[in-house]
Amino acid sequence: MGDVTPPAGARDFLDGLGWQGARVAPLAGDASFRRYFRVVAGARRAILMDAPPPHEDPRPFLTVARWLHERGFGAPEIYGEALDQGLVLLEDFGDDRMREAIDAGAPPQPLYARAVRTLIELHAQPAGPFAPHDLALLTQGTETFAQWYCGTLGIATAGYAEAWAAVLPLGLPEHPVTTLRDYHAENLMLLPGDRLGLLDFQDATAGHPAYDLVSLLQDARRDVEPAIEAAMLRLYADETGRGDAFDASYHVLGAQRNTRILGVFTRLWKRDGKPRYPTLCPRVWRYLEHDLAHPALASVKAWFDAHIPPALRGDPMLLAARAA
Repeated sequence: MGDVTPPAGARDFLDGLGWQGARVAPLAGDASFRRYFRVVAGARRAILMDAPPPHEDPRPFLTVARWLHERGFGAPEIYGEALDQGLVLLEDFGDDRMREAIDAGAPPQPLYARAVRTLIELHAQPAGPFAPHDLALLTQGTETFAQWYCGTLGIATAGYAEAWAAVLPLGLPEHPVTTLRDYHAENLMLLPGDRLGLLDFQDATAGHPAYDLVSLLQDARRDVEPAIEAAMLRLYADETGRGDAFDASYHVLGAQRNTRILGVFTRLWKRDGKPRYPTLCPRVWRYLEHDLAHPALASVKAWFDAHIPPALRGDPMLLAARAA
């Protein structure tokens, strides 16, 4: 879990918000420098986010949280902030997370349907005042794969950028919506009244509505059954009227996202010393190969088939060790 000591200044920060004498206990963190603590004072509970500058800046999180909260979506309420220290006190959504509920035996399809309907509601709103998820950002994601995954395994990348340039425009929206960008079962809390609590949305952009569907239904951290993915895509299409063009964009963004994740997970191991992430890569490769089978991705599939044989599609840490 890393350092479990509350950050310097946390006690004064909490005291100033009326949480004198509260107990502060660590919670699991994520792939960033952010840390989280549960704060308990009698019957009251809250979450303390430690986003230490200069590594982290909580302001994007606060901006998106308030935008979502004002529109009735389940972003945590902000109880207080000290931006110079990177401290934020948040509403506590409890421990009933979608990932664990499914792992414990809850039927997955109703929970995924709840998550898809939340996206449908979000996509009915005009996009928030967030940076565009444009061609430059999509291209940056594919370049992460070339730099870190291909670079680590010595895979030549001639023609890679050109293959992607032919298809990435299909990932650009005609009418942008708010994309939370990390919308999956580990970031969705189950709240009363069939509501969902949203987490980890500080990188929100104005992008294509298919992006968060991919994030949900091609989840790097857990297997989503193909039948669930197909049913949820039908649900989204039935309720929004999306057709074949949307399906092509879904798979292009799926391939782009999964390619980026393979690069990011390799970087988290190589640069940041986090060896858990490469172990997730075989699952991401399965999703990527599923997306590459769509006709819209013919040029990208041809590049992958020519440059990355099946033997080099997997856990980059294990593959690098075998090659050493």
